[in-house]
Amino acid sequence: MTDPVKLQVPIEAHGEPLGELTLRRPTVQEVRTIKALPYKIDKGQDVSLDMDVAAKYIAVCAGIPPSSVNQLDLSDLNTLSWAVAGFFMSAASQPSAS
Repeated sequence: MTDPVKLQVPIEAHGEPLGELTLRRPTVQEVRTIKALPYKIDKGQDVSLDMDVAAKYIAVCAGIPPSSVNQLDLSDLNTLSWAVAGFFMSAASQPSAS
């Protein structure tokens, strides 16, 4: 799980107002269900977000309905989308051996 992301503009999810969202790493099964990565890499190796796919991951990883994702302020959508993309660009931390 990531640190909570404080939203610039609160949203409503499950009938409750939310001022922050906490994202968890998606599971392999969730990635297979969504069938796409939240970013694209072009021929010049530039990375860009796929906002439709990122929005699906935000809903799944934050545990909110897609309709709540649609309420996000654009700056919050951008922040959360890059946070989701970050899950795919780094390995999960492993517990240290004792």
